[in-house]
Amino acid sequence: MDEITIRLLEGVRKDDIHAPVLIEGLPGIGHVGKLVAEHLIHELGAVKVAVIESIFFPPQVIIGEDGTVRLANNELFHYSGDAGNYLFLVGDYQSTSAEGHYLLADTYLEIAESLGVKMIYTLGGYGVGHLVEEPRVLSAVNHPDLRAQVEAAGGSFSRNEPGGGIIGAAGLLLGLGGQRGIDGICLMGETSGYLVDPKSAASLLRVLTKLIKIEIEYATLDQRGAAMEQMIQKLIEGEQMTQDDELRYIV
Repeated sequence: MDEITIRLLEGVRKDDIHAPVLIEGLPGIGHVGKLVAEHLIHELGAVKVAVIESIFFPPQVIIGEDGTVRLANNELFHYSGDAGNYLFLVGDYQSTSAEGHYLLADTYLEIAESLGVKMIYTLGGYGVGHLVEEPRVLSAVNHPDLRAQVEAAGGSFSRNEPGGGIIGAAGLLLGLGGQRGIDGICLMGETSGYLVDPKSAASLLRVLTKLIKIEIEYATLDQRGAAMEQMIQKLIEGEQMTQDDELRYIV
């Protein structure tokens, strides 16, 4: 097996895919970016066009509902329609090693360049270690000219936050992308980091949709966020959760 393999789905031709914008939502803190990207894919009806497999993903397979297995992978989806033209990068995992993070990010950028991407939005969570009532959307850009539009959309810039920088694809796609002349904006929803956080995802989605100028339905994320708050309150008060409570938070 090669270090990184990119496989177009049957019937998909690379020449038929052209998108100026890539939106990355790989797994991370609170699954915030993953929730947002997958919500957009679902609402827009984006189509899966490619699968990315790598030895840098964890050494395991994913078991489907029917009991069959597949290799862990990441996926590219494409949408072209009235709402715009976008590529989405989502999937099971990020790399298990520092080397893999760089090699995978470089591969993602090669794909993006070949498909006409000029702007990248990376999405993630910013873990603060405590429950957050009104999640901020912390931001970073790879070119100073991008800052004003992010602030106008509701993103915030705070000195020394996040203090450790941006780890993984969300950061490397901006840093390495800038070297290739690709503009990049990172949006990080403030979250406790303890649980899957649809409330933070909804806050991030509102900023992102203003930036890319599309209208999208928020109700599902808002409902999941409210349900999550109810579950957290039960935990705080020591109430026993029902099976319905537990099933509600499976991603």
